[in-house]
Amino acid sequence: MSATIDAAGTATRSQAGTWQIDPAHSGVEFAVTHLMISKVKGRFTDIVGTVETDGTPEGSKIKVEIGAASVSTNDDARDAHLRSPDFFDVAKFPKIRFVSTAIKSRGDTDFRVMGDLTIRDVTRPIEMEVSREGSGRDPWGSDRAGFSATVRIDRRDFGLTWNQVLEAGGVMVSNEVKLSVDVELTHKAE
Repeated sequence: MSATIDAAGTATRSQAGTWQIDPAHSGVEFAVTHLMISKVKGRFTDIVGTVETDGTPEGSKIKVEIGAASVSTNDDARDAHLRSPDFFDVAKFPKIRFVSTAIKSRGDTDFRVMGDLTIRDVTRPIEMEVSREGSGRDPWGSDRAGFSATVRIDRRDFGLTWNQVLEAGGVMVSNEVKLSVDVELTHKAE
């Protein structure tokens, strides 16, 4: 799903094989509307996964696992609530998973990735817009490639239904969640 940049700066066919997500340089962020007036953002810091590829986007398969307990919104009480049975119920459902079902090129650097997202015990198909941010060889001899993706989901589709109706109308937390994914993949050169 990635390309390597040669010495002339030209994109070449990606290396077939297994690319690993570099968790130190990757993350998943989300944004929801709070009280119908502002955005609250958070992130998951525990992300692992692979891209198995034959060197083409269409011949690639993505598998990602996110530790649900790694959710962080910079508010301890809110984070504890998100880990509770009202939301992610991390004691029963410790992992959020994504497995691709198809990848389609949309030019040199853009892709549409279809796959199954599992949150709690609910799996639903989603489609993400993905962009290649760049690629090259690092100082330690590994090829690296960066990608970003966005998708909007309705949290109720995944059993995340907790909410409160506001006295003035509306709800405390929006049902629509915007997910933003940034990953850096590594592939050890032969």
